[in-house]
Amino acid sequence: MASPAPPAPPAPVAPPPGPWQQATVLEVGTETASAKTFRLRLPDPRPYLPGQYFIVRLTAPDGYRAQRSYSVASAPGGDVIELTVERLPGGEVSEFLHDVVMPGDQLEVRGPVGYFGWDGKAPALGVAGGSGVVPLMAMLRTARRAGTPGLMRLVVSARTPEDLFYSGELPGPDATVIYTRRVPPGDRRPPGRLAPGDLAAAAGDGRLAYVCGSPAFCDAATALLLGLGVPTDRIKTERFGPSG
Repeated sequence: MASPAPPAPPAPVAPPPGPWQQATVLEVGTETASAKTFRLRLPDPRPYLPGQYFIVRLTAPDGYRAQRSYSVASAPGGDVIELTVERLPGGEVSEFLHDVVMPGDQLEVRGPVGYFGWDGKAPALGVAGGSGVVPLMAMLRTARRAGTPGLMRLVVSARTPEDLFYSGELPGPDATVIYTRRVPPGDRRPPGRLAPGDLAAAAGDGRLAYVCGSPAFCDAATALLLGLGVPTDRIKTERFGPSG
């Protein structure tokens, strides 16, 4: 009889969010046709866990304010964070970031926030759908920087190669990309939704599982993990909804 999976370790203690501060935009990079990454320098760096997010607040001349939460894509450390933002039609914050903000501008930010955090020590499996890869990319970057092979394994579901975030960096022995609509030349897996076989190898060794994506994706991925025998207390989910 197989040994039961060990209980999930205590959740890492999330650092408290700091005050609002004016971050300087260092660089704006393109990930996909609808997503950009903003590199920001913080005057008062706050420690954060891979998986957490920061809040961006915009203030109009008449005093009207709008704010949205965006996951951090960069590994912790230093005074620079990266936020990847998907442009949503009619999104008052995302459209402003995409259409107006440029290097040298300042943005009001506050964080870190959220409890979807990884301590960077316990072996982890990330399962991401679409833009849900952003907080899991922070985890993958943390693991790669630690130089510990296999510490973090990531499975990403994307519609097409053009929809894949971080396409120039993500591929590697610790990351698998599943395409649901169209695959790149040479890809041996036909297009299709995430299946048990895509997760079986990494889900069977007692790892903590971090699932991030749309509510429908999270429900489907969680069902697959449960079907593979991953206990409920070892699955953490972060559901992404429209954040304009």
